[in-house]
Amino acid sequence: MMHPSTFEYLKPTDQQIEQMGKLRLASKLYCEALDQLLPDGPDKTYIIRKFRELAMWNNVCITRLPDGTPRT
Repeated sequence: MMHPSTFEYLKPTDQQIEQMGKLRLASKLYCEALDQLLPDGPDKTYIIRKFRELAMWNNVCITRLPDGTPRT
């Protein structure tokens, strides 16, 4: 069973915000490399969209446990 707050907004702590910022920067740099190195086309579009999704999941991993319980 998922934690009752799983689908509610969870304000990150200051430390979590700092971690998120570092990962966003790393994700941006990696995405720029993907954009520069991959040939244009539907596969590149898919890869970049999927990577964007994974980058957003970083925030969930930082703020919640696997069952949705907020991390302290």
